[in-house]
This record gives sequence, structure tokens and C-alpha cells, in this order.
Amino acid sequence: MYSVYLVEDESYALEMLKHLIVWEKHGFAIKGEFSNGADAYAAMQQDMPDVVITDIVMPAMDGVELLRRSRESGWDPAFIMLTCMSEFEYAQQSLEHGAIGYVLKLSLRPERLVELLGKAKAKLEQRDKWKKLHAISHAVQLETGEAAERLTDHPQVDRIVAYISEHYNREITLGELAKLVNMEQTYVSNVFRKKTGHTITNFTQKVRVEAAVHELLSTTLPVSAISQRCGFANDNYFIKVFKRWTGKTPSDFRRS
Repeated sequence: MYSVYLVEDESYALEMLKHLIVWEKHGFAIKGEFSNGADAYAAMQQDMPDVVITDIVMPAMDGVELLRRSRESGWDPAFIMLTCMSEFEYAQQSLEHGAIGYVLKLSLRPERLVELLGKAKAKLEQRDKWKKLHAISHAVQLETGEAAERLTDHPQVDRIVAYISEHYNREITLGELAKLVNMEQTYVSNVFRKKTGHTITNFTQKVRVEAAVHELLSTTLPVSAISQRCGFANDNYFIKVFKRWTGKTPSDFRRS
């Protein structure tokens, strides 16, 4: 059963939400009710919900700010935004920060809420599956003595790190990573750099160089083959990046 916070400053709208559907029938349970984003944010620091359904315009802290602060804190609940006709600009901002979707309060119907909750459930199931894989991977690292250096306190950044570490041997685009974590591209770049100290390009190069070092030390493959296996566009670029990171060309590194 996934938990839900309802954040709405109008009491009639809150009551409507509570009774619009039979929540448990769809796999959800209302865990908290709040009249502004500030109270909801404070509660989330103690007890994190799976889903937040929030009005956009509220006193103390609006819904977009609640979403933004949640993402900056590394929290990953699914957000569904409630809006009025005049608030579409804010609703669009919420999508850039990874909201599942938004809906007009005046046109909210049971089937529309169920549809949005279905999208939220798909996201949550994907998150849970990723967490299980992450836990298995972490256990393997501990078992083999490998340090889990790349973990941060931000789930979306960790997901990008894991994705790059798995797919470094091919081209990876910023758009692809933004879609992976359901966020706007500029925001993904900024939060990744803030949490890891690397740009996405810089981190991808680091992963590829580390993989190349392993290949150089453990195989007799030619440099050109290692370049291709580690995702570099061409041999010259590989040599340039490798030397920037290690101070040596691949051939010199292998000889030393």
C-alpha cells in the first residue's frame, strides 16, 4: 500500500479529494493532510510519503516550492499538482522538476485521479525495482571488497551514476538521462554537479577512463579496441582524455 500526502488549503477541495475514490482499492492510503507546503515539508522530514498531491497556490509555501525543495533534498515521492486555469505557468514549472502531471481542480474526476495515480504507481514500482537492484549491487561490492564511492544522498543522482556506470560503453545524452529521472535537462545538470562535484560529461569521462585502465592492465587488447569498448568516439579523443586524467597516454600507462 503506497502512502499519500494531501496538501490543500481549501477545506472543501481537501474533503473532495479524500472522498473522490476508494483509495485502498487502488493500492493507496492517505497518510497525512496539510493546509500548506511548509507543514507538509516539515512532516516529510520525519515520515516520507510515496505520493504528494498538492495544490499549487497556497500560503506559507506553494506547491511548486514544495516540489522544488523536495527534489533538492534528494526526496523522490511522486508529485501530482492541482491547479486553476490561471496557474498553468506554475504547473509547467512543476513538470520541469519532475511532477507526474497536473490537473484542473474544477475538472478533477475519479477516473482522472485514478489515471494519475496509475502513473505514480508505475514510477514507484520502477523506483522500488531500482532500489532492490541497487541493494544487490551494493552487497556484491561489499562482498568483493569494492568501495561504494559513487553513492550520494540524492536518489535521482544515484540513478544517473548507476546508469552511466552500466552504459558508459556507448553514447549517453543529457536528454536520455533527464528522461530517466523525469526531470528537466538543465536541472539535472545542476543537481548532478552539486551532489557529485562533477559535470555529467566529466563524470562519464572518469568512468570510461577507469574502465580503460582496467582493460589496459588485464587484457592485451590494442588501444583502438579498448577505446571503442569504453565508449570513446575515436582513438585520438580517447588518448587526449586518458592523458588528461592519468598524465600518460594509454600506451605509456600500459608499459609503466
